[in-house]
Amino acid sequence: MPAPKQLSDYLESSEGKSYLAHLYGNSPEALASQTKRYQSLLKGFAIAFPQHTDMDIFSSPGRSEVGGNHTDHNAGRILAAAVDLDIIAAVARNNSDLIVVHSEGYSPAIVNIHQTGVVEEEKYSATSLVRGVCARFQQLGLSVGGFDAVATSKVPKGSGLSSSAAYEVLIATILNHLFNAGKLDPVLVAQISQYAENQYFGKPCGLMDQTTCSVGGFVTIDFNDFNHPVVRKLDYDFATSGYSMVIVDTAGDHADLNDEYEALEYEMKSVARALGGQVLREFSMQKVLENVHYLRERVSDRAILRAIHFYGDDQRVVDQVRALEANQFERFLQLVIESGESSWLYCQNCYSPKSLHRQGISIALMVSEALLKGRGAWRVHGGGFAGTIQVFVPNDLLKAYLEQIERIFGHGSGHIVLIRPEGSIRMAV
Repeated sequence: MPAPKQLSDYLESSEGKSYLAHLYGNSPEALASQTKRYQSLLKGFAIAFPQHTDMDIFSSPGRSEVGGNHTDHNAGRILAAAVDLDIIAAVARNNSDLIVVHSEGYSPAIVNIHQTGVVEEEKYSATSLVRGVCARFQQLGLSVGGFDAVATSKVPKGSGLSSSAAYEVLIATILNHLFNAGKLDPVLVAQISQYAENQYFGKPCGLMDQTTCSVGGFVTIDFNDFNHPVVRKLDYDFATSGYSMVIVDTAGDHADLNDEYEALEYEMKSVARALGGQVLREFSMQKVLENVHYLRERVSDRAILRAIHFYGDDQRVVDQVRALEANQFERFLQLVIESGESSWLYCQNCYSPKSLHRQGISIALMVSEALLKGRGAWRVHGGGFAGTIQVFVPNDLLKAYLEQIERIFGHGSGHIVLIRPEGSIRMAV
């Protein structure tokens, strides 16, 4: 582990600046901001844990789903990207049985590595994620030890950029490097993290978020075999497209939405079960369409509509990947719009039926279409129901677009994100 001064000097060096530019872009503003952020992290760690004379720095990115809305949990395909908004942490082994994580703005997460049972009172907390990751490491026969950490995040909570996945992948990456010689591959890190979120945090989710945070870059993932998902990075430089990716936070309330997410997955799978299978990937869209009369007697109409969305978006991922790799960006944008329309019409996750008077996502989509029709693309982002949309904005319209969006949803509601080439990593010094 390097000493604090060694890390501080590295951040100010040309090599350190190159490292930061690789993760966050090479604009002078970004480099200055990130250098200050990392230096502040080192100082914060020294204050919180003055006994340590050396440390490591880790970084775990947020992620943006680009294609395949609610396809992963039915063994489908997705297209996603790691983004430059991340969690960074300064970390040192403490030679004890405790993991202690101080996160800016939150109470410390403190976990005894020998106490790994589910604690109901911890659900939906960072502590539950730390405990769940530790538990899964031990179940798999991997090494776990105590460490002290100070973390700070740029991944907005509730933004659809998967702050929880970034955090649990961060913890798994720390344990991987500190106690397992970095031998775990990124997909196993993601699977461990998903286990923690499902079983300990209490949130039902597929494997897309964690895999994208762990692997990094523009990735397409095929979940036909959940135990061995096929992950492939795309060779596409989004920075040359002439567009910016914007995540619009509509300030929706995520409280009490778990049942909406559970119902979406359950309803899709209910169609598969009615046809004699487990997940929709086992059947074709034609099979579902031929059996609509039969299915209506056994599942809800909404379940059938959501199944049709699955098939459309699953195929769109294949088409989006093909368009990007052929440098057909206009075709890619059209597919993004089609995905968003399918989510609105068939998947029905742009607002919650429990709160029909609050439709922030629908308003954001309406405004985006009015401002950008014929130029960009817009779609619901992530789980839906409340939260965010994803918009591809021509750079010459970016200023006007953000001004209008922030007039409606408030200052800072439009997040410009860059595609980050790396997943969750330890800084190599």
